[in-house]
Amino acid sequence: MKLVVAVLNPIALGDIKDRVLAIGVRGMTITEVHGFGHEPGHAEVYRGAEYEVDFVPKLRIEIVTDDEEADEIVDVIARWATTGHVGDGKVWVMPVDTAVRVSTGERGVAAI
Repeated sequence: MKLVVAVLNPIALGDIKDRVLAIGVRGMTITEVHGFGHEPGHAEVYRGAEYEVDFVPKLRIEIVTDDEEADEIVDVIARWATTGHVGDGKVWVMPVDTAVRVSTGERGVAAI
């Protein structure tokens, strides 16, 4: 099993969700996160005071899948998240040793 993790611009979520569901993904976890990479922070003004925003809002998408589907999921995410600009995000894949469906006790691929 694999864990596909993507940290993306929030505007990409609608397209990503629709496209991964269309290829058979049965579930995902979405978390609102903040971070920075090559995309620089920016200055904002609040109540007349300017301050630097170092961390940019992003979404973290996590999908546990079987080994054979991981590359296709990565391809779909990368295709539909890109705008061609700095800050589009990153996708990576990690191995998953065990998954357990808490409600039934199923383990392995059956649990995802």
